[in-house]
Amino acid sequence: MKKFFPIFLFLTPLSMSAVFCQKLDLDMMKNIKPRAIGPASMSGRVTTIDVDEKNNDIYIGAASGGVWRSKSGGMTWEPLFDKENTQSIGSLAVNQQNSAEIWVGSGEGNPRNSQNFGNGIYKSIDAGKSWKHMGLTNTKAIHRVIINNHNSDIVYAAALGSSFGPNEDRGVFKTVDGGKTWKKILYVNDQTGCADLIVDPSNPNKLIAAMWEYGRKPWTFNSGGKGSGIYTTYDGGENWEKKTEKDGMPAGELGRCGLAICRSKPNVVYALVEAKENAIYRSDDGGVKFRKVGTNGDRPFYYAEIHCDPLNENRLYNIYSRISRSEDGGKSWTEILDYEHVHPDHHAFWIDPKNPNFLIDGNDGGVAFSRDMGVNWQFGGNIPLGQFYHVNVDNDIPYNLYGGLQDNGSWVGPSAVWKSGGIRSSDWQELYFGDGFDVMPQPSNNRFVYAMSQGGNVAYIDSKIGKESFIQPQLTPPSVKPRFNWNAAIAQDPFVDCGVYFGSQFVHYSSDCGQNWKTLSPDLSTNDTSKINASERTGGLTPDVTNAENHCTILAIAPSAVDKNIIWVGTDDGNLQLTQNGGINWVNLSAKLPNCPKNAWIPQIELNPKNADE
Repeated sequence: MKKFFPIFLFLTPLSMSAVFCQKLDLDMMKNIKPRAIGPASMSGRVTTIDVDEKNNDIYIGAASGGVWRSKSGGMTWEPLFDKENTQSIGSLAVNQQNSAEIWVGSGEGNPRNSQNFGNGIYKSIDAGKSWKHMGLTNTKAIHRVIINNHNSDIVYAAALGSSFGPNEDRGVFKTVDGGKTWKKILYVNDQTGCADLIVDPSNPNKLIAAMWEYGRKPWTFNSGGKGSGIYTTYDGGENWEKKTEKDGMPAGELGRCGLAICRSKPNVVYALVEAKENAIYRSDDGGVKFRKVGTNGDRPFYYAEIHCDPLNENRLYNIYSRISRSEDGGKSWTEILDYEHVHPDHHAFWIDPKNPNFLIDGNDGGVAFSRDMGVNWQFGGNIPLGQFYHVNVDNDIPYNLYGGLQDNGSWVGPSAVWKSGGIRSSDWQELYFGDGFDVMPQPSNNRFVYAMSQGGNVAYIDSKIGKESFIQPQLTPPSVKPRFNWNAAIAQDPFVDCGVYFGSQFVHYSSDCGQNWKTLSPDLSTNDTSKINASERTGGLTPDVTNAENHCTILAIAPSAVDKNIIWVGTDDGNLQLTQNGGINWVNLSAKLPNCPKNAWIPQIELNPKNADE
């Protein structure tokens, strides 16, 4: 597989003219070494955590940043997965009987609109120095890996499958020969995957699985269905029993469920259940019968995890947009981590089995540590996991880089510095918060910057004093509602310094840096009402209307630098539109694209700056 380096971490001195005007000879780059330029003041989505309990080595997996290890309690980190064919990690497990053996399930298991898929499961027998791909290639997302604590040749993988369509490579898989062969031991249907899997620490043949029927389209998301449910096996997966209303489960269809079993008392099992009423259920007989004990959490499609203190069966942690703790078995909850002290949106959690005061949390902003059971937290600001949607540069010497990150704002920083010590995190400046997307400096004065966040929010920013002016274009008459994509389109006018284009379903233009707007086009999308209205009821059992499923929108605007009347537009529903008279008339060229699937996304259009026809 061809390897691609994240541009936000690795830069090369190639001129842009070489990219546009001639075929790139990759042999020219073989001696160019990538360099890390930061920043570490923010990070990215961490999806899984495990610790070698004998040596205290910490392993983390990231949504799009591979596997990392710290042998110093988080002081320093080293990447372990850079040479593999995927960087999306959904799960990892250290063999506690032989810590040199590590399993990694690729593909993150939290299916937001920017989910990253993987290509199966990997195994290392030398503590991450090298890896071998062990199959399950088409599972897309493996959210849990469990190693039998009596026989490490027996491994279980919980696969969610594709979020965007039916496939049969999902459910619970088992190997009894160290990964040479796999058997699917729990399967419901081609739209139901395994969202969680736990094992009884005193009986490796007893497992509990949370099966989840779900599905995503670009314009909607559904959580819940007849395929969802909690299943138990006592014979290593040969036979499974589904929990029903008779066992204490709620009536009606279920959605995503999170599971926990208490290490000190395995007869105590908890289930965080998405249903008509989202609630926490407890079993005191090892998962035979459940009873509702309380409610807590939010957005189950994105986070549905509950964790039990290894020494106290009544102490629980629920990780979601925040973190809550219960001391009475789930009846009441106290929020121990809000939006202020550690980045929100929590996906991974580890509790030290010998010292439950020590906690490690993985979230959309990286890793955090607590050594006093969540009273105080320390951010791990030294793991470069930032997920950039876009990057841009200016013409300073040295030039600066601009970019927007998933859930970590919009930033600007130098490509180089003329001082000892090199580039530091303090050299980077956050310009705008939210999910960051395009960041565009004004050509004549990069003190002024356009920055965006999700759903078409856009601001004109004076970066020197931090002043923000909200400039999102509005329509006249206001009865026409603009539709802005989660990752909306913006472009600089090559001929007017303060000219800017912005996209909803229409192309908007401002000649005064966003203070006033005019509309240059009709609706350039397919305007499919079935896809437009679906975004207002997305989520399934738990509504989740956050602009992430806005559809029939403009994704790319590309004005020609040669002819001011030429503007190209790409949409998320397959239209490629062109005007050659400044927006007076538009022609849809999507039918001319060879071998392009109908309604495919067109997120980027690049024009030759010297040739208007290319």
